[in-house]
Amino acid sequence: MLLMPKRVKFRKSQKGKSRGVATTGAQMHFGEYGLKALENGFVPARQLEASRVVVARKLRGTGKLWINAFPHKSITKKPAETRMGKGKGDLDHWVAVVRRGKIVFELGGVPEDFAKQVLRLVAFKLSVKTKFVVRGSH
Repeated sequence: MLLMPKRVKFRKSQKGKSRGVATTGAQMHFGEYGLKALENGFVPARQLEASRVVVARKLRGTGKLWINAFPHKSITKKPAETRMGKGKGDLDHWVAVVRRGKIVFELGGVPEDFAKQVLRLVAFKLSVKTKFVVRGSH
């Protein structure tokens, strides 16, 4: 099940700018280990779900994962080989806006070397560069 808002005020959103540094969500609140974004970008809901699945498989019931990014932004797309004009395209997918410095995932209740290994697999699934961080040392 992909993440998406239950309801939104407007279905289609404007593109906006993807710049600046994360102020909220730049500290760890839940786990001991985290994955910090090193660049700005959009993380699709599909990538967040793929990351969640890979962690669930690796943890096998131990430890806990927190996902600190939620896909609030809608991305539209026009059909292939369509002429210009005729309005904005239909809703295609949802993305989470991630700024550099944001802790996207947090992991707790597992040893550090195992957490590093799991979050490395998560990093492969994401479209933004990330870095493994430990609580209190970032």
